Parts: sequence; structure tokens; C-alpha cells
Amino acid sequence: MRGNHTQGITTGESVKKTKQAREVPQKWEWTEPSVWTERMLTTLEKGVKGGVWFSLIDKIFSKRNLYSSFRKVKKGRGKSGIDHITIQKFETQLDYNIAKIHAAIKNNTYKPQKILRIEIPKPGTKKKRPLGLPTVRDKVVQTSLRNVIEPIFEQIFSTGSFGFRPGLSCKDALREVDKLLKEGFQYVVDADIKSYFDNINQTGLMTEIKEKISDSRVLGLIEKFLKQEIISEMRNWIPEKGTPQGGVISPLLSNIYLNKFDHKMVNKGYNLVRYADDFVILCKSKTEAENALKETTNWINAHDLELHADKTKIADLAVPGEGFDFLGYRFTRTNGKKILKHWPSKKSEKKFRANIRQSTKRCNGRSLNEIIAIINPILRGWFQYYRHSPLSTMKTMDGWVRMRLRSILRKRRNGKGRGRGKDHNRWPNKFFAERGLFSLKTNLQYVRQSSRR
Repeated sequence: MRGNHTQGITTGESVKKTKQAREVPQKWEWTEPSVWTERMLTTLEKGVKGGVWFSLIDKIFSKRNLYSSFRKVKKGRGKSGIDHITIQKFETQLDYNIAKIHAAIKNNTYKPQKILRIEIPKPGTKKKRPLGLPTVRDKVVQTSLRNVIEPIFEQIFSTGSFGFRPGLSCKDALREVDKLLKEGFQYVVDADIKSYFDNINQTGLMTEIKEKISDSRVLGLIEKFLKQEIISEMRNWIPEKGTPQGGVISPLLSNIYLNKFDHKMVNKGYNLVRYADDFVILCKSKTEAENALKETTNWINAHDLELHADKTKIADLAVPGEGFDFLGYRFTRTNGKKILKHWPSKKSEKKFRANIRQSTKRCNGRSLNEIIAIINPILRGWFQYYRHSPLSTMKTMDGWVRMRLRSILRKRRNGKGRGRGKDHNRWPNKFFAERGLFSLKTNLQYVRQSSRR
């Protein structure tokens, strides 16, 4: 039976009115209004009896929450899963699908579908990265689940945790690192947890969740997602550890598992800045850094995890050339330890070049204008994230991009090799600017001049 969307539209309008009517603190504006009413949020801030939440399952199978969850999934524009049902196809029978999910969760018969696992290229390397593709149906349910439980844990998360949290981003974590370095923190424990999302102890994770949630049906739903069968070309298996491959709730669950680690380090006086499984601890002495690394190693090992040996170290920024990479940036100091500098890490530059290369092969059959239209979004995205880098970095990357374009034009004139020599006179920088090529250097100069005004 094909849905007519009447219920979906009505629900959407109702949610909009609810959101407009809510008067909640700014820090909770992101919460799902069909779940977290003013009264619920007041209870959250004051604390529930015993610190544990009961009777939450009805909020997960609420149709208003499910419709809202679908809209969020649709906005994410993900791929279809093993059932090959796309977001567009799911939407053609939206009312029917939502009603079916609602009934299944309410009657405790909901069973997640298998996760399709594929491998995609890692830009800048010959390696491949595993990617899990849940079905649209499961994404909707996980989003509805997250809408309900996320605020409960947001209330207790540490200020040193920045990854996958509402209102926070990589840039917030980078600003915190930059601030601490400017305050004189010279030694940095640069740590990385090996295959973190795949190795989370599920029993330990559920223990952490049970400290805040006591609804057995909600707990059972989470466990069902943890035990989702994974199917790939090589084999099928039910994971005994880790969080759902590509799951909507996976980032939240990963933060829950490391929450006590975050608080432990902060309570001991360490300056921890964590983004998912990538974190740094900033210290003012070598001894403090060594103790922080020891504390970290002990906690990680005790929780069935492992620090990546090749990616974990203590960096002394007073040593010439010494530095560390964090969230795509390279941090170091020059002129002794006076001037703090940061720019794109080598890995980030390599990834950027790999992305550009895909669309600027010399045998490219597209017109120059088409190629520029394709790579401009990549350039703009790079600029937005790395706009705090030195002007020289932007100039270098601009030159490299234009070289790639000159090489294409040179090939079309039966020339060989990369763009060089007279190609710079034949196709000067102005030639590409007139055709709309986004310039990293020019835009950085404009931003800096505007800020001075």
C-alpha cells in the first residue's frame, strides 16, 4: 500500500510547532522536540531519581520521533543497504514504513537487518577502508534511538571530548589545542587507539549504558544493533566486539565507552583534548607527559583496547623540528619555542592531492570549465578547514593545482609530461582565474584583509 504522506506532513508541521513553542536553554536547542520537551529537559538538568532513566522505549517508537528521524537520514543522503532500498524508495511508502517500524518496536519484534560491508579507497594511499552500509530502515531506528538517549549522556560527557557531539567540531578541538600551546604547554602526548571502533568491549559498553538507562527494552534494542550480522564478499559474521559498522549510533556509543577515561584524566589534572579515537594530552613537563602516557596506557589496556605503537608518542615542542599531527594539522614551534605554527599535515596534503588527481588526469575528456567546476568544491572545502595555515602553504597548493590543469591543456596540444616552461606564459594564472578557478591564496588574503578592517 502506497502512503499518501498525509500523516508525514501533519507530523512534520506538529514537530515544527513544538520546536517553536519550546523555551529551552541554548545548549539543548539541538535536542529532538518531539522527545525532549521543556519538562523532560528540566528533569534532565535536575537529575532523575537514582540517576537512572526508566520507560524510554515509547519515545523511541513514537511516530513523531520516527518521522523526524527519517528527515535526518534523508538529509544525510547515505547509500542503500543490503535490501537495496534507497532513501527515495523508502519515502515513496513513508507512512507505511514508519507504521511498520512503529509496530515492530512497540511489539518488541524489531530485528535489525544485516550490514553490507564494502571497502573503499583511502585517498593518498593504496590501502582500503572498510565501510558498513546499514539499511535505511535501520538508520531511521538508530536515529530515533539516538534522539532519545543522546541528551542523557551529553549531560555527563567531559569538556575534553569534542568528537561527534552536538555543537562541537574538529575546529573547536583545534582551538583548544592552540590555546593550550600558547599558554606554554610544551610536551604533548600524541595518542591513537588502534582500530578503536572495531574493538570496543560490548559487555563493558553495556555496563556503562546501564548506569544511566534501566529500560530493558531500550537496552535490548542497543544490543541487537551491536550484534547485527555483517555480510561481505569474503564472509558473514556476528561481531563479538565493536560498535555497528557505519551505524548512526556508533559515534555516540564510542564516546560513552571512553567517557570515564576522559573524566579520569581531567580529574588528575591533565589537559586532554579528544576527538573520537584521536587525542592529545598537553603537559608542561616531561615527567607529567610520561605519567600521562602511563596512565593512558594502563586504562586503555585494562579496557581491552590498544594504543597504536607507531602513532603514539611524546612530542617536545622545544626541540627543533619536533611536532605532532592532530585532526589534519601539523603543530610545531619555530625560533626556539617562541612562535607556534600549524599547517596541513603531510597526510592531509597527500589526501588532498589524491582527490584532485582523480579529476585532473591528462586523458580527461571533460572541458576545462567542467573540470574546474568539479574541483572547486574540493578547493573550497580545503580552504575552509585550513584557512589558518601560512599563506605560503596556500600558494604552493594553488601552483600544484594549476600545474595539473596545464598538463591537461599541454596534452591536448600533443605535448608530453607535466605543465612547465612556456606553458606558464601560454596559460598564466590569470587565465585560470578568469575561468573561475578557486584560488586558495587569493581567498586567504581577502579573509585576512577583511579581518584587519
